[in-house]
Amino acid sequence: MILGYRLRELRRENGMSQEDLGKLLGVTKVSVSGYENGNRVPSLDVLNQILDVFGVSADYLMGRELNVVCEDDTSISMTLSTSDIEIIREIRSNNELFNAIANNPKRFFSSFNKKNI
Repeated sequence: MILGYRLRELRRENGMSQEDLGKLLGVTKVSVSGYENGNRVPSLDVLNQILDVFGVSADYLMGRELNVVCEDDTSISMTLSTSDIEIIREIRSNNELFNAIANNPKRFFSSFNKKNI
């Protein structure tokens, strides 16, 4: 289901119709609609073409990664894995730790680098 959502999102962000994408992938508009609605699963060949067309990883397309953009500077973007997100959640759940990191991240992590962890 996440594949369909992400595919539709990528297609729209790139200003493509289902027909446009279908032509690039060598499939019909009906096939693209089926992928987006979760009624069809693309073949491995088509899946690889989707990854190439949009320049994303399979993990992102399948929902194992999240692409995020910095709210203060939209030119900064990165992809987070589910384990990255889990780490962030754990840090945020501990206010003291979160504040120590957020106030001066370089200083906080430099102490770990000195310990050769």
